[in-house]
Amino acid sequence: MKTMKAAQISKPGGAFEIVEREMPIPGAGQVRVRVLACGVCHSDQLVKENAWPGLVYPRVPGHEVIGVIDEIGTGVTSWQTGERVGIGWHGGQDNTCAACRRGDFVNCEQERITGISYDGGYEEYMVAPIEALARVPEGLAAEDAAPLMCAGITTFNALRHSGAGPGDLVAIHGVGGLGHLGIQFAAKFGYQVVAIGRGPGNAPLAEKLGAASYIDSAAVNAAEELTKMGGARVILTTAPSSKAMSALFDGLGANGTMVVVGAAQEAIEVSPLQLIRGRRGLQGWASGSASDSEDTMRFAAASGVRPMIEKFPLAQVNEAYDRMISGKAEFRVVLTMST
Repeated sequence: MKTMKAAQISKPGGAFEIVEREMPIPGAGQVRVRVLACGVCHSDQLVKENAWPGLVYPRVPGHEVIGVIDEIGTGVTSWQTGERVGIGWHGGQDNTCAACRRGDFVNCEQERITGISYDGGYEEYMVAPIEALARVPEGLAAEDAAPLMCAGITTFNALRHSGAGPGDLVAIHGVGGLGHLGIQFAAKFGYQVVAIGRGPGNAPLAEKLGAASYIDSAAVNAAEELTKMGGARVILTTAPSSKAMSALFDGLGANGTMVVVGAAQEAIEVSPLQLIRGRRGLQGWASGSASDSEDTMRFAAASGVRPMIEKFPLAQVNEAYDRMISGKAEFRVVLTMST
């Protein structure tokens, strides 16, 4: 019997335990992936704290997975052993519901979530359905590709579907795990990029990442500053602060849209008059499907967009998680495997 190491949560609120498990066998329509790297995302807190309905323990989190296919289940013809693949938040769909029939896989009525519906990438080997697999391009290191499977695809996909075009004023709210990638993608898309953060400390980094200017929302009214620039075509809000989002809305120009990717619990306060005036919009955006992940990675590989990461071995998973949850990491935490 072949075994492997896995970092599992055995009960809600418990610490990660490194356990020895039997190596999983892929079933029909599945592959087994030898994990090379897995990002540690804030959404993994959903598993640790039992904040997702129907969770079954023990569970291995991790939905920013990069690895190599090492075994193929029955019926799989489009994938081969040795291929590098990524597995993101979207862990598969039923292909039969109304959303799937329209190709809207992220809104599948039976969508599966990697690391929640089944064990994710905090382990040396994992099994995934072929619907979840994205091919990883050459020239993109595993540890750099891993955060693109969630933070990367979310910002890339939100921006490319936002309605903004080259030369448009686009504001990125937050210079953190999502925002530092959003700034890079926005700059590579040819937008006039304005980064918004609290305090002057992030200004040099924002400009290095591609922002044309930086607004310190702790020192000035950021919405007024955007209005002086002509109003933003898009404000991508990556910082999970509903209060800050509400305060920024009037920085949109005519026909502008605030696109929300920073997950916060509180309500965003926007009046009907604010929406009507200038025909402005408020939209949320989820990550994307496996094909979107492929688009994200190809664009990043070609354009030079890379996450800023801190690496930890699997054995230090508790330290890695604590570093991520502290908010002090710069900017994504990635687990690396020794297999």
